[in-house]
Amino acid sequence: MPYVREALEQLLLPAECTLCHTLLSFSRSRWLVCEICRHRWRAVRPPWCGRCGQPEPLFGPCRLCAAWPAALRAARSAVWLEGGARDAVHALKYRGLARIADDLASAMEHIVLPECDRAWLVPVPLGAKRLRERGYNQSERLARALARRWRRPVACLLERVRDTATQTALTPEARLANVAGAFRLRIADCGLRIEDRAVQSAIRNPQSAIILVDDVFTTGATLAEAARALERAGAPTVLAVTFGRAVLPDFT
Repeated sequence: MPYVREALEQLLLPAECTLCHTLLSFSRSRWLVCEICRHRWRAVRPPWCGRCGQPEPLFGPCRLCAAWPAALRAARSAVWLEGGARDAVHALKYRGLARIADDLASAMEHIVLPECDRAWLVPVPLGAKRLRERGYNQSERLARALARRWRRPVACLLERVRDTATQTALTPEARLANVAGAFRLRIADCGLRIEDRAVQSAIRNPQSAIILVDDVFTTGATLAEAARALERAGAPTVLAVTFGRAVLPDFT
């Protein structure tokens, strides 16, 4: 039903940019963000930490990703979460504009990750309460939009076993504690079985990399905990990609 509603909205409502409300031409009517607003999104560019993608610290090694599970090899984001980019994420998460995932995925399309050509895309799951309230998982919508561009499969391998507090106002340490143990594999998917021993891995094809997909990277705590659940199930290589990256003080 959500897809039917989105199709009706696209057919019946005037085509305008959801950020600046400029009317869109017929050829651009399937988009929700105009080219000018997209151009204002500030891309995340190097130099950065080769693992977590955060700007390199002024002194010493990066501490942001020091506690990540070994399987989580790299995380990259498309744009900085500011101005119009933040408004676009809010439209996806809080205004019910699921179709805007296509616009966000278009900015993520050019992110380069190792082994991308043979990876599975795995969306970070929502808790049951937020999923009921929102009607869809924004990360899954992003993953499916990105999968169409990268021509890779989407596998909803994870589930969130408990609802967690909103992370917006939490410190990095509190974020880690908030999501600890929040994810596990979904047994029914792809013939998975839950076993702790590596010789009986829950991941049927451990040679394929897994790319976690989420809307925003802040400190990476959620991605790290999701990767930890995949690592326990036998995944040797986990990567991560998000649309936005929060602008943080340099605590690395």
